Amino acid sequence: MLGRTAHDLYWLSRYIERAENMARLMDVGYRIGLIPRSAGRHQEWHSTLKSTGCAKGYYEKHEKLDARAVVNYLLVDQDNPSSVRSCLAAARNNGRAQRTAITSDMWESLNQTYLEFSRLNPAGIRLSELPDILLWVKQRSALFRGTLLNTLLRRDGFYFSQLGTFIERADNTARIIDVKYYLLLPQNEIVGGGIDNYQWSAILRSVSAHRSYKWTYQESYKPWRIAEYIILNPEMPRSLRFCSNEISEALESLAHDYGGRHACHRVAEDLKRPLAATTITPIFQTGLHEFLVEFLGRNNQLGSEIAEAYHFVS
Repeated sequence: MLGRTAHDLYWLSRYIERAENMARLMDVGYRIGLIPRSAGRHQEWHSTLKSTGCAKGYYEKHEKLDARAVVNYLLVDQDNPSSVRSCLAAARNNGRAQRTAITSDMWESLNQTYLEFSRLNPAGIRLSELPDILLWVKQRSALFRGTLLNTLLRRDGFYFSQLGTFIERADNTARIIDVKYYLLLPQNEIVGGGIDNYQWSAILRSVSAHRSYKWTYQESYKPWRIAEYIILNPEMPRSLRFCSNEISEALESLAHDYGGRHACHRVAEDLKRPLAATTITPIFQTGLHEFLVEFLGRNNQLGSEIAEAYHFVS
């Protein structure tokens, strides 16, 4: 496969995953912002900007924090390269450039999503409409993902798409935990109180884990259990461990097909190994923030090594 094709398929999946992740984080910000007297109420939109990596760009454009301005910046602002609109546009451009490398179902899903979203009038978006818009974004991402999984041949194009999806997802999950974990540790609110439980439920919802957490632990929300679940559970599809396993599997498939291994394979193992060989206790003992920063660094390095190994051309 040409480096340009590999690059476009990899980033197509990253952009779709990023659009979905943006919608998930905005949904958390909206939900927590509705809680009366919430400890995180006034900080939540700022933490949403930090989680998405968009804080610097937002404050360069806006003098103060305003919920409507944050929503517009993250959802439709074309000056923000990570807004939902920008991600969908970039994904569509990559898909259009590689029409022969993706299936017709994938293209139709991608193109229709972009066209429908483009009809949104930024000035006409009301905050009360936000949950429905964000749900639609998540559903369209799931539709594209379903067409990819059900129609694309299990060859190199599929494996590069998998890499893009799970590198982006791992990055997002790590950022959610790092930014929001300590923000939501109870201060004046009683642990297990109504506000506390709603906040932790919202965080679990951001990774589609609020119900599966209950199935797994059969107990009320506990901050350290939630961290353990989102970081280390190998069965939860948005956990760091699950993502690292999928990344490693895709790279092994490429190594088998292409008959060679590269530095990215070693970095992938470095990303995966600590997650399979530890528990949440030593992570907290050495520092959760430090652990996540190291993970994010390795994940970013992995993306660079993949680009170099497979000659991505941007």
